Amino acid sequence: MISLDDLRFVEALHRTGSMSAAARALNVTPPAISMRLKKLEAELGVSLVIRNSRHVRFTSEGERLVSEAQTLISRVDALPGIMRADSGALTGSLRIVAPFGFGRAFVAPVIAKFSQTHSALHLDLALSENPWRANKDADVVIHIGELRDSSWVAHLIARNERWVCASPNYLAANGVPSNPRELLQHACLSIQENEEDVSLWRYRKKSCGRGKAGKLQSIRIAPDLKSNDGEVVRNWAAMGLGCVLRSEWDAAPSIKRGELKRILSGWEFEPANVMALVSARRGISTRVNSFINYLKMQFAPKPPWR
Repeated sequence: MISLDDLRFVEALHRTGSMSAAARALNVTPPAISMRLKKLEAELGVSLVIRNSRHVRFTSEGERLVSEAQTLISRVDALPGIMRADSGALTGSLRIVAPFGFGRAFVAPVIAKFSQTHSALHLDLALSENPWRANKDADVVIHIGELRDSSWVAHLIARNERWVCASPNYLAANGVPSNPRELLQHACLSIQENEEDVSLWRYRKKSCGRGKAGKLQSIRIAPDLKSNDGEVVRNWAAMGLGCVLRSEWDAAPSIKRGELKRILSGWEFEPANVMALVSARRGISTRVNSFINYLKMQFAPKPPWR
């Protein structure tokens, strides 16, 4: 008979991707991992993984077992929170992953306040360059922008536009574009994030009154400078090195200080809304649901950058 420990073992092996890493995660020796896997395969009568010297790859039967294991583990782990729901007490652990800049500025303060209300809950915030790609085991992933991964369920936290900005000095020296296509004649800066096509800038003319918005169009820029750090690119723009398409949450403070100026405000560029992602394979626990609702309240009725 398969036990809950067997399911946690399979989930750990899938999450870590190798026998040695799973051994470290479970605090056992690699031979013990190998022996347990053989025993489980013999009991089920199927091969669960294909082994090599460095990694393990799950068979279709193994992937099915992992999916079932993740669902059952999530439900079991959620039981204490469900049983305590009437009292409002949340226990256990909650792992949140967020982008570096947004995580420092907005997620960390929310977590601090949330922890004061739920002192029995252990909270873990990890900041990552690409939160949703490498953190399938996280309880909640904060993501900004478009998502092309059906393995996540997305919850809208806040609306967030993208603005084209440049420094006043750059605009004084090079002129102010009156149409997005004129950006092709300007120095442009780019931020590499979330595996997006960062050189393709999509836009449409804003609607006037009750009129319809313009047709979606795009331009392909040739970045003069590019970085995976948004703060670096924003600072380059403030130094007068070119135009940047940047999230409203990050650009707004620099605009208020006069370091940057928003241009082309008559056009709407592709938004980068703030989402809370939960794995589609795992049920949403009471603590996850409580945290997501708390996040939404902190950004309502309008986000702090507006």
